[in-house]
Amino acid sequence: MEKKKALSMTAIILLFFLHVGNSVAKNQNTEKKPLEQDITSWLLLGPFTTPLPAFHNETKKEFNTEDFLKFNSIDVSTLKPKAQNTVKWSETTSAKWKEIKAEDKAITLTPEAELPSTAYLGSYLDIKRWTKAKISIKSPQIFQLYLNGKVILTKSKFNFSEKKQMESEGRTLSSTLELETGKNLILLKTIFDLKSHSDWTIKATLSFDEKFASSCPITTLDPEEIMSISHLLDGPKIRAISVSPDADLAALSLTQTLSPSDNVERWVELRRISDGFLLQSLRGGSPISRVNWAPSGQKFSYTIRKKNVATIWLTDLKAGTSIPILKNIKNLGSHTWSPDGAFIVYSTTEKSKSDDKSAKRFKNLADRQPWWRDRSYLYKLSINSGTTQRLTAGELTTYLNSISPNGKKLLFTRSIVDYSERPYSKTELYSLDLDKLETKLLWKGKWFGSAQWSPCGKKILILAGPSAFGKIGTNLPQGLMPNEYDTQAYLFNPETKKAVSLTKTFDPSIDQAVWSLKENCIYFITTDRSYRRLYRYDLIKKKFEYIDCGIEALRTFDLAKNKPIAAYTGSSANVPPKSYIINLNTRSYKVFQDPGKDDFTEVTFGKVERWAFKNKNGVEIEGRIYYPPGFDPNKKYPCIVNYYGGTSPITRDFGGRYPLNLYTAHGYVIYVLQPSGATGFGQEFSASHVNDWGIIVADEIIEGVKNFLKAHPFVDSKKLGCIGASYGGFMTMLIQTRTNMFTAAIAHAGISSISSYWGEGYWGYSYSACATANSFPWNRKDIYVNQSPLFNADKISTPLLLLHGSIDTNVPPGESSQLYTALKILGRPVEYIQIFDQNHHIMTYNKRILWTKTIIAWFDRWLKGQPEWWQNLYPD
Repeated sequence: MEKKKALSMTAIILLFFLHVGNSVAKNQNTEKKPLEQDITSWLLLGPFTTPLPAFHNETKKEFNTEDFLKFNSIDVSTLKPKAQNTVKWSETTSAKWKEIKAEDKAITLTPEAELPSTAYLGSYLDIKRWTKAKISIKSPQIFQLYLNGKVILTKSKFNFSEKKQMESEGRTLSSTLELETGKNLILLKTIFDLKSHSDWTIKATLSFDEKFASSCPITTLDPEEIMSISHLLDGPKIRAISVSPDADLAALSLTQTLSPSDNVERWVELRRISDGFLLQSLRGGSPISRVNWAPSGQKFSYTIRKKNVATIWLTDLKAGTSIPILKNIKNLGSHTWSPDGAFIVYSTTEKSKSDDKSAKRFKNLADRQPWWRDRSYLYKLSINSGTTQRLTAGELTTYLNSISPNGKKLLFTRSIVDYSERPYSKTELYSLDLDKLETKLLWKGKWFGSAQWSPCGKKILILAGPSAFGKIGTNLPQGLMPNEYDTQAYLFNPETKKAVSLTKTFDPSIDQAVWSLKENCIYFITTDRSYRRLYRYDLIKKKFEYIDCGIEALRTFDLAKNKPIAAYTGSSANVPPKSYIINLNTRSYKVFQDPGKDDFTEVTFGKVERWAFKNKNGVEIEGRIYYPPGFDPNKKYPCIVNYYGGTSPITRDFGGRYPLNLYTAHGYVIYVLQPSGATGFGQEFSASHVNDWGIIVADEIIEGVKNFLKAHPFVDSKKLGCIGASYGGFMTMLIQTRTNMFTAAIAHAGISSISSYWGEGYWGYSYSACATANSFPWNRKDIYVNQSPLFNADKISTPLLLLHGSIDTNVPPGESSQLYTALKILGRPVEYIQIFDQNHHIMTYNKRILWTKTIIAWFDRWLKGQPEWWQNLYPD
């Protein structure tokens, strides 16, 4: 019996090993090789003859054809192959990109004459998802391979023996590619060497893992593309535009990142308004960020800075002169021209002495800011005499607001710490008599923004919160407290000390005001729901009139002193920023300069359309949808929900730090909504922000998303993400404690504990003076504790990515650290990425690229089931 058992066990063991052996053999037989794909279609530029330079063989290390790999007659980064597009090779030579097909999988070129020749081959890889691949190039000739403008592969040969040279010519070189969604340009620079023993042939092959087979790269010669990070960050960008007094010239302030470094170039271009002709470019040397037009003529001033010392220069275009008028001033601030051009008022900063390095005694809450003890004062510079006069001194910084029309008085403000009532500071508005240097206190109060003299010098236009002048600026039902960030406009009489509200029944919030010197009106730049719009206020009729500027989001605005002509910059939801000129009499406008035009020529955007719903209280909650390029309503799409939820809406600007067009380029539908509490919708709408801290907003976002999913069957409800930053980051955290409807979430610089943010962030307590008016951790634990995500962390089950700048002074990194600690201990899916040396906004070029890729890779991981990009960025 025992023997039978032993035999039986032996048979079982043999069968087991036989099964394992068969399985191993089967796996070995079915193991698949990497998928391969030949690149057989190219765009060809050239060949061009490339003669060796004179005396090329005079030195021991002679100049050979391989040295042409290091030297480019053409800036390779500017090459964007497109059939029939012409490229200049030299002053006398140009060529068009032309299509060429491979024969037997290889391209064959013919050199020009009996000289070395250079040619460029370009092809685009259309990528539907992040893909890791390998490219192999076989050519007997030397070459350099670029991916999106960066060298990834080089083949060069030196003075080998004939045998070694032939071996070199037969080599295949390979490079790993990390391809991101969109069109990726493969550009090959190839050079024919007369010493070669072979023909001029090129064969290119892509290989990639089977897991990328469902969306493998597609080779194409069509340069039309979707938006990429480089479109967002590279290329020249308009920062602002200003117009000369007679509206004949405009000064454009531009910037450009000097990639791949983090350095930024800033310069100014002077152009004729009539035709845009470039008259002068203030570029090179010390950077110039802007110019200040003198009140008359074609004169302007600008500042050149070297470390902490600066000089103001005055340029007269008619005279052709440029002279320094204020030299080597330490810690120089901004400057403003007087209305008659006789003088300028400028500021300087006096740095405070630091405390003992071992300790610091804080004087007040604001003293936590390293610069708070610095003081800024005002000075007057006479243009004719060159003499200067100090105008202000004292314990407090003085801020220039306006110079009176007759040039005899200044308006300036000082800020005083006052903990007796919110917002824990008061503003003093003074006039200063420039002859006697006598001051007069005109107003003292809260929620101040800015002030400027009227053209007649008898009234003052003040921008401030609804409560700045008591009840005259508020328009609310009984029992509601105003949102003091909902900026209003007032006319103030400095003699009677009385104010009149201009905007009490005007729903848009005021961002900027420009008083016309030629019309009896004020131009207001406003936040108008999700738009930034221009309105004209008629001071006689007391009516507002909307002025169409042809864009959805007005950014900067400058009105000519002597004519009804204005220059402005702006963008729309799927239209990149440009500069414009408008005739305010005829209401006709035109694009003035579009420095990013070439960068976006081949870029396609999906449509953007408004979508709103009514919340449970019957209030309309505005929103919009961004569709992916090539949208197909019959397909299912992953979706990202974006919101802020704080005091301002997400306006319809293009790009920005959270570029929605970039997310759609990666195949996502984007739903943006503007929950209750935002400015621009009227005071009653914005007032709901006060003493709520996210409950109304969270419930509206959840309600809105449910309605959105019902109305849009092309959105996959199981592939739903959400993202918000700052207060929106807090909303991301809070929402996950109230619903599990999201598949993945991202909180950038979010607030996890309202009480720690209130006391620790530089501006936490002052922001809370509006958001939690008269409510504190000791009297409203229902807000500070119960509504803090940290104290509800056990309710979070959604995979959550926490992003934070390591030196964030607005929302300290501890807000993310606390929630990360809680979720790790709870065993919940969470990741925490700190971006080193970045504050509340991620601004440094290369770190911003990494941060943006991190966001998309996180959503790809959870909403598309594609973890490879995330794992590549952050390997275990």
